Amino acid sequence: MTKYVLNSGGIGNNLELGKKFFTEVFRGMGDKPKLLICCFAQPRENWESKFDEDKKGIIDLVPEGVSPILELAFPETFGEQIKNTDAIYIHGGDDHLIMYWFEKFKIPNLWRDKVIATNSASSNVLSRYFWTCDWRQLMEGMGILPIKFLAHYKSSYGDNDPRGAINWEKAYEELKNYGDEKLPIYALEEGHYQVLET
Repeated sequence: MTKYVLNSGGIGNNLELGKKFFTEVFRGMGDKPKLLICCFAQPRENWESKFDEDKKGIIDLVPEGVSPILELAFPETFGEQIKNTDAIYIHGGDDHLIMYWFEKFKIPNLWRDKVIATNSASSNVLSRYFWTCDWRQLMEGMGILPIKFLAHYKSSYGDNDPRGAINWEKAYEELKNYGDEKLPIYALEEGHYQVLET
């Protein structure tokens, strides 16, 4: 069984919720779980610096007594790296960029029976449909999970954008009426997560 822990984003804005999220990610894995850090939603030149940040930041969020072994994911070795890890943490970033990389792999078969922790854009692309805060439009995800997703819901995300603040209720209604209206909507406030198992 594959366990998905979908985060809405903004983990760094609420450390207590970040701790709950990573407690869920590492549940039942012992004291030295292997965590693969995937930065495919970020520009390539940022992967190593993001990984360096994680080596400091994630340690502050893990449960007491847990010392995860972190590894940075690379496209050319992604399949082998997944075999040798307990969980994958997939950063947020650009929806189009992560879709570009993930469409090169046989996902979700590649990570069957693993724990997949996502954040913002990476939560978006696993869903069937989503409303993206960056592009401010509806998009189709990879459909790995039969849901609709709205990240950063009701947050200040985008308040400083030249386009103005996001109208969250309008975004929610657009997503609700888009595509298969029977699919559940997960509009999660920042730092909050949803667990789904397939």
